[in-house]
Amino acid sequence: MISKTIKVDYLARVEGEGKLLVRIKNGKVVEAKLGIFEPPRFFEAFMRGRYFTEAPDITARICGICPVAYQMSSSYAMEDACGATVDGQLRALRRLIYCGEYIESHALHVYMLHAPDFLGYEDAIQMAKDHAETVKQGLQLKKIGNDLMIALGGREIHPINTRVGGFYKAPTKKQLQKFVDPLKWALETSLATVGWTAQLPFPDFERDYEFVSMRHPDEYPFTEGHVVSSKGIDIPISRFLDTFEEIHVEHSTSLQAKVIERGDYLAGPMARYANNFDKLPEVARQAAREAGLGEVCRNPFKSIIVRSVELVFACHEALRLIEQYEPPDRPFVEVVPRTGVGHGCSEAPRGLLYHRYRIGADGLIQEARIIPPTSQNQQAIEEDLRRFVEKNLHLSTEKLTWQCEQAVRNYDPCISCSCHFLKLQIEKD
Repeated sequence: MISKTIKVDYLARVEGEGKLLVRIKNGKVVEAKLGIFEPPRFFEAFMRGRYFTEAPDITARICGICPVAYQMSSSYAMEDACGATVDGQLRALRRLIYCGEYIESHALHVYMLHAPDFLGYEDAIQMAKDHAETVKQGLQLKKIGNDLMIALGGREIHPINTRVGGFYKAPTKKQLQKFVDPLKWALETSLATVGWTAQLPFPDFERDYEFVSMRHPDEYPFTEGHVVSSKGIDIPISRFLDTFEEIHVEHSTSLQAKVIERGDYLAGPMARYANNFDKLPEVARQAAREAGLGEVCRNPFKSIIVRSVELVFACHEALRLIEQYEPPDRPFVEVVPRTGVGHGCSEAPRGLLYHRYRIGADGLIQEARIIPPTSQNQQAIEEDLRRFVEKNLHLSTEKLTWQCEQAVRNYDPCISCSCHFLKLQIEKD
């Protein structure tokens, strides 16, 4: 009989503060918890009473790694509430800044946060002692993504140039052309990254996930389209809350999302990839094939390869958008407030990010609801831990603990983003 407890009080190489606990009794996992003790941040409450155009700037502060995702989801929700449409080159610029965010975020995770797990290092600094050129390559990739965000957003962390309706200022063609050579290098490096990550040692572990992501009829999704799943969901964004719900568990300050009357699901790169393989450019599809990936990947440890394939996509897409770019006549479209409810959804690097707002005719926000990707993945992470540990009880506690931490980092969780809730009870005599 095997009884042991795997406990990690502070997870390293993840954004935010979390811990994990797995209890095993008589060879069975009786408890698997991703404990999140990051303090709640009350952003939804902050939004009430603020003017609708403030939403992109305020919600961007939720995350320093994927602020563009928050700006895009909130902007689309406000435009939905007000009946406005952003298209043409303004829409293309939104995709371009999203490419920058994917490049910087995925490069950070692949090279600095996830690769050390496979190579046996505590962190990227230790890894750099033996793999200096690899770490430099990752940093250079990340810098190109950051620079693209600066060019479009004014700065890479919490950009200040995006707004409801578009941008405050559009770049010139010349300003974007200077990114062509760096992005060509980034594309070649990303292709090499796919090959490099495919050779890493992966645990034998797969699950039949319900993959949930956006799907757009014409392109690999960043924004717009339907919310779909590999098990039959296909809904407009406005029906998100009819299909998914959040529940509170005692061990987490973050809510956990689930498919109503069904259970956990997986959002993020593996879900986007599985639901949209046919929308990837051929260069990314070919890289995936050469890496041995099928059109669906069910091993979460191989998410590092899928992220690398998305690096190829983001670099290729950025080059395409820059080649076709013509400066718009105006950097934004006018958005006039009206009474209504708006929904916005976009694909943050870590997965689906849903926003819903109710605003009044005066343009003031009356209600806000934000469901970040890490909240959506928490149940899937805990189920991964449960199944992975049961399958690998023969491993030493040290080895099993290491791979359990790795199982959490497979998701590139952004724990601070997920802490948008606290059940507050006040008792007075």
